[in-house]
Amino acid sequence: MRNSKIMTASEAVERFIFDGASVGVGGQNAIGAPMAIAHEIIRQKRKNLTLLGCNLAMAADILIGAGLVKKCECGTCNIGYRGIPSMGYSARRYYEEGKLEMEDYEHLGMVSRFLAGEMGLPFMPVMSSLGSDILRYKAPSTGKKFEIIENPWNQGEKVLLMPAATPDVAIIHVQRADEMGNVIMEGFVAHTPEMVRASKRVIVSCEEIINSEETRNYPEMTTLPHIYVDAIVEQPWGSHPMGTYRYYDCDVEHMRMYQECAEAALKEGKSGMTKYKNYLQEYVLSCDTFNDYLEKVGGVRRLMELKRRMREAM
Repeated sequence: MRNSKIMTASEAVERFIFDGASVGVGGQNAIGAPMAIAHEIIRQKRKNLTLLGCNLAMAADILIGAGLVKKCECGTCNIGYRGIPSMGYSARRYYEEGKLEMEDYEHLGMVSRFLAGEMGLPFMPVMSSLGSDILRYKAPSTGKKFEIIENPWNQGEKVLLMPAATPDVAIIHVQRADEMGNVIMEGFVAHTPEMVRASKRVIVSCEEIINSEETRNYPEMTTLPHIYVDAIVEQPWGSHPMGTYRYYDCDVEHMRMYQECAEAALKEGKSGMTKYKNYLQEYVLSCDTFNDYLEKVGGVRRLMELKRRMREAM
């Protein structure tokens, strides 16, 4: 197909994600996590990654738990949803063991950093972090985390400058995209559009691929035009066990199981680590594709139940 950017998750990760890459992670909390791409990164063992985003959620936690991440720059890294413990247990474990650097920014600060990156600016002036403890701490590998200047037009007023963020590659999951790479996002898009436009390469997994005739007929629906996108991976249920707005709800039961394994690795020593490694082996490493994983978590019957839950919630 002419101008087609469609490829498999395996092809996309092999081409665009490399050891030591900085990776922007799309999604927010329990919605829109690029889980299919995260699984493929684990299978290909891309290591020494730096993850950037607002709430990095489960996509980041499982990458950290697989030992592939050296640093996170984010607002939060938690998973909580409907009574599930919110802590990213793998992130906490690696941080407490001195194997992970965490550079904290508030969510607006991260969006502002991506905004500077997409505009080609070295920094973005913000006010949101002034007076907060975020400015008191800095990860060892971070250079200048921020700069405070005086407003040239209002003497005595302080303005905070945040450095631009330009990930080597962004990974996101969306509702629809066409073969050329035009992306349609629905619902709460969070930091994703700014992050994508700031990134050097972009991998998009989607629930369904539509014909480019549709995006041409309804151009107002396009959230991200094809010029920003390098790979389109068609992967229904690609956020599981997290949810995708309008398509399916979170699989709370599977999220709880993952959290129990990650918490055990944090708190129960060798036996807990075995439980977490068994999870990775069963649901990621032993699966050739994300579709294999979907069969293991319950297949069509389970997935249609999650779709039903989303319809009822709407």
